[in-house]
Amino acid sequence: MPISRRGLLLGMSALLAGCSTNAPNHKLNYAALPDEKFPLPAMPLEKIDPELRRQEVAYTTSEKPGTIVVDTPARRLYYVLGDGKAMRYGIGVGRNGYALAGSAYIGRKAEWPSWTPTSNMIRRDPGKNLRYAGGLPGGPNNPLGARAIYLYQGGNDTMFRIHGTNQPQSIGLAMSSGCVRMLNHDVVDLYQRVDVGGRVVVKQA
Repeated sequence: MPISRRGLLLGMSALLAGCSTNAPNHKLNYAALPDEKFPLPAMPLEKIDPELRRQEVAYTTSEKPGTIVVDTPARRLYYVLGDGKAMRYGIGVGRNGYALAGSAYIGRKAEWPSWTPTSNMIRRDPGKNLRYAGGLPGGPNNPLGARAIYLYQGGNDTMFRIHGTNQPQSIGLAMSSGCVRMLNHDVVDLYQRVDVGGRVVVKQA
C-alpha cells in the first residue's frame, strides 16, 4: 500500500518524538494551504510563539468531547478531545471578545466570510468603517480571515465570532476591536472539527 507524503511526515514526527503521536509537527501544521479559495502561504514559525502554536495538551474538564472552551483571560481556545486531552490554540481577543460569557452554540459557519461592521463600530470609528457599511467580500484583506464560526444563544446571533485574521501578530494580545481571532491555519483546523449546533463555553476573568 503506498504511503502518502502526509502519512510519512506524521510517522517520522512520531518516531523522532519517541513514538509519541501527540508531539506536534509545527512545520506541517503551518505549511502552505494551496487548495484554499485564497491560497495561504506557510506561516513562518519564528513569528509564532511556541506557546501559541496549535498542539494537543492535557486538559481536565467536565465538558463533553467536541466542546469549544474559550479562555479569554489566558488568550487560549481549547477543543475538547476527551480522555483528559484537548487541542489548544492561541487566540487574540478584543473589546467584543468580552461581550459574551457562559454557554452558546455554533449557529452557522462560513468559509472566507464577508464582513459588515456593526452600527456601533461605524459610530465608534466612521473614518475606518463607514466605507464597509455595505459589506466587505471574503478574501485575504477581510478581517474575518479564512473562516468564521458564529455563536448563537436561544436562536439569536450573539454577534460574537471565532474567526481568522489578517493580523497574525495580534494572536496572544488584547486588541481594541474584534471578537476571538485565530491564525488562519488554526481556524481552518478548528472549522473542520466542529459542527453547527456544537457547544461553546466562553470564560471571562
